[in-house]
Amino acid sequence: QVHLVESGGGLVQPGGSLRLSCVASTDLRGIGEWAWHRRLKDKERERIALIDPDGTATYIGSVKGRFTISTSNNRNAVYLQMDNLTPDDTGVYYCNWIGPMNTWGQGTQVTVSS
Repeated sequence: QVHLVESGGGLVQPGGSLRLSCVASTDLRGIGEWAWHRRLKDKERERIALIDPDGTATYIGSVKGRFTISTSNNRNAVYLQMDNLTPDDTGVYYCNWIGPMNTWGQGTQVTVSS
């Protein structure tokens, strides 16, 4: 069974940056896709970024140009670099490995506030 452990959330001022990390507990052998989702206050969880095994990344419009998804060389970890954060980005962020087992991280709180 695969477990994902997230880290890197916290409090940041508007315009600031955070880098989220998500590490798998076992070797994923480079298969599957990785994604980041978030749940903003009073909203449904939404997928904000996806990276496929070839390294092609896609983003929703509201984060495109500000957020960057990437993986470790062995693809056992995924990262989300978040720049130019705004209060509208405040929420809980989840990593997601889309493989033979659809696996989720525990979620990490990101708060953007002055």
